Formats: sequence, C-alpha cells, structure tokens
Amino acid sequence: MKIDGRFWLTKDNESFLGSGRVELLRTIEKTGSINAAAKEMKMSYKAAWERINSMNNLADEPLITRTTGGKGGGGTTLTPYAHKLIETYNRLNELHREFINRFAEAGDDPEHLAKILARTFLTTSARNQLPSTIKEIKFNGLNAYIELSLFGGCSLTSSITTKSIKNMGLHVGSKVYAIIKSSDINIVNETPASNKNINILKGDIELIEISQDSLEVSFKINEHITLTALLNKEDAASLKIGSKAFALINTNNIIIGL
Repeated sequence: MKIDGRFWLTKDNESFLGSGRVELLRTIEKTGSINAAAKEMKMSYKAAWERINSMNNLADEPLITRTTGGKGGGGTTLTPYAHKLIETYNRLNELHREFINRFAEAGDDPEHLAKILARTFLTTSARNQLPSTIKEIKFNGLNAYIELSLFGGCSLTSSITTKSIKNMGLHVGSKVYAIIKSSDINIVNETPASNKNINILKGDIELIEISQDSLEVSFKINEHITLTALLNKEDAASLKIGSKAFALINTNNIIIGL
C-alpha cells in the first residue's frame, strides 16, 4: 500500500477546478473550439459545455471568449483570467504532489507517517528556509558535503555529519529545506576569492532596512529566491539598494531540514 491523493480546488463548497477540467481548458485553447476539444477528449459536447458552464458560474471572471463568423469562422479562446487560473492550479498541484510524495515514504506504517507529519509542520525562527533537492552527496570521513539544487537554477553546498545523513535517510533526489539564519549571511560588493567552504551567490540588493545597530538586507538572487541578511552597520556601510553584490554563506551554517 501507499499514500496517494488527488488535488481539487473548490469554491462555495462546490468542485471548481481539477486535472480533468484543466485539461479541457487547455484542449479548448489548442483546438479553438469546445466541440473539437470534446471530440479530442472523447466526451460529448454537452458534458464539455456543462463543465465549462459550471466553472464560469463559480469563477470571479469569465474563462472563455466566444466569437462567431468572420474570416476565421469564429471560435473559442481562453481569457487571461483562465490562463492565470491554470498556472495557479498547476503550481498548487505540483506542491500537493510533493506533499503526497513525502507522505508516501511512510508506506503503510502510521507511526512513520506521524514522524513525517511532525517534521513537515515544524517551524523555526530562521528567516531563510529554501525548498531544495539534493543533487550530490560527497562523503569525507565523519562529515559530508551536500550539493543542493534550488529554484531558478542556483545551488548551495551544506556540510553536515555523515551520521545526520543516515539518521535523516537523505539521498540524491531527496526534497529538503536549506535553513539559514539571517545573521549567518554576509553581503559584500567585491567579488570574493573562491573557497570550498563558502557559498558565493550573486544577486541584487533589493531593500535595506536600518535599525539602531544593524541593517536588514533583502538580497534577490532570482525571481524565486530572496535572502534576508542581518549585518552590522559598519560592515554594510557601502551597500546600496539596486546594486549588484555577493552573498557569502559558510557551508557549516546551512542546516538541512525535512
């Protein structure tokens, strides 16, 4: 046995959007017609229209635009709202699948599932908690280097003990979190020298907030990842909003969470 589940969005206690309805919308966009989409999906026009009508009645805005006549003979297209809705559903469904896959590790063992649930809903005070995938593990005696793949194509390396890897059941492909305290990130203007124990990430200074003794810097690496760093005023005097910079993070300061 294994844990599995389907993902649906509901609205006003009614089924609104699921994988079948998303596929119908995509097929309408591809064929330009509800009738053609119904035929391709091997369903009746009536069933296809009822699904579209049900979604339209629940949606905040229309999902399709219908035209008649004209040079192209008319047809049906999706509205910008429908495209945005599909994109949102796909992302939520992806996260749901990751959620289910994590639970599937428990098999038919309820106690193992309880432990996974406890880890899943664990919260920490660390400001930076980055979803990651383990790309490579290099063992070095009692310690090991774990290469983590993050959203947007960037990567980090964490150094933890070999015993921790075994206790956590980590392996290449494991979905984990890279957890980093804001005080463990340094931001510098100049290109730093290469060091195998230091992660160097290039990005832009997006925001600087000043308190009496320190600076909080929002450092944007890409569209998906923004780090928060807490720096001393003296160390960050030369930093400016909008400028290119580098985030430095020691491999020992990246905690791995499940």
